Amino acid sequence: MAHQAGGQRPAPRPVPDTCENQAYLQDYGALLEYLSCPSLVVDRQWNVVMANHAFETLFRGVRPHPTAMPGENFLRFVLFHPDAGEVLGEHEPGWCLPMLAQLRSALESFGHDPELQAVRRDIAQDPLMEAAYRQGLPHWIRAVGEAGTRLDGAVRLLHHPDQRRGRTECRIVEDAPRPLRELGYRHLTMVLRDPRRPAAAVRRPRRSRGTVSHLSVVPASEN
Repeated sequence: MAHQAGGQRPAPRPVPDTCENQAYLQDYGALLEYLSCPSLVVDRQWNVVMANHAFETLFRGVRPHPTAMPGENFLRFVLFHPDAGEVLGEHEPGWCLPMLAQLRSALESFGHDPELQAVRRDIAQDPLMEAAYRQGLPHWIRAVGEAGTRLDGAVRLLHHPDQRRGRTECRIVEDAPRPLRELGYRHLTMVLRDPRRPAAAVRRPRRSRGTVSHLSVVPASEN
């Protein structure tokens, strides 16, 4: 039912132990496999509850990481995995800042959640990312407006490992049927669009796993 990109299949996330919930999630996992576009279900901490084969294929080239695999926690992958920019195009403005906004919103609603607090502590340990969260994020939100922080409907750039797609765009479509909402889950699909015309590829050098900071779009405050 669930796939973990680039690693072993994760253990199922705990859900209220009822036959109805388990049966619904099993059937929902089967539905995901019918989708040809990368699709995943996450909880409020962005733990990946389930994902389809297309999602696994999109991230099949990322290296192992102890805490930030895409099939385990998508928020941590975007923020902390050194290979994230290899797949997620325009990584910093297109993915990092929106996900930092998602984290901020989640902390406003669930400020005592230990997993969200752990992500916040990891951000604080990286001076550049901390500056992005404290100074850059509010400035970016003022520039794009609150609507610009939403994922549903956003068009984002991807570097797909399938050469027939290559550099392409996806529209993120969020769907949360009532049974998923009641479990605290949300369903996200990256609807792949027709590939762009060939353009000069801009590839960033892979950073070593020991390199934590990979944000440069928001400089640290000079104050």
